[in-house]
Amino acid sequence: MANTETVLKEAMTGIEGTLGVALVDYTSGMALGTLGGGKDLDLTVAAAGNTDVVRAKVRTMEHLGLKDEIEDILITLGGQYHLIRLLKGRGTNGLFLYLALDKARANLAMARHQLRRIEAELEL
Repeated sequence: MANTETVLKEAMTGIEGTLGVALVDYTSGMALGTLGGGKDLDLTVAAAGNTDVVRAKVRTMEHLGLKDEIEDILITLGGQYHLIRLLKGRGTNGLFLYLALDKARANLAMARHQLRRIEAELEL
């Protein structure tokens, strides 16, 4: 089992094309840990903004009466993929992993697969 720091390092170095990664508490909007990013990708701002995305989707599902769970949310930009993976393991309720990928270098299917594997290793 891996801690937050190990999981962030594994995502940053093990997923091709990763620009930044964050573990986020969507009940508060706070990033519990970040790695990568930079002047063009403020992960703290991204954590707060993506919290709004997750909350909106959860609310919409409730209004629609959908009795399903969100695996991940994909936002596709011109040059980037932004992947939000809601965590379901023990002790991870209300958390998501946020991954920003360089569209030209990333393999989206592989990134989703690797993010699932990393999620399974996370222990809080």
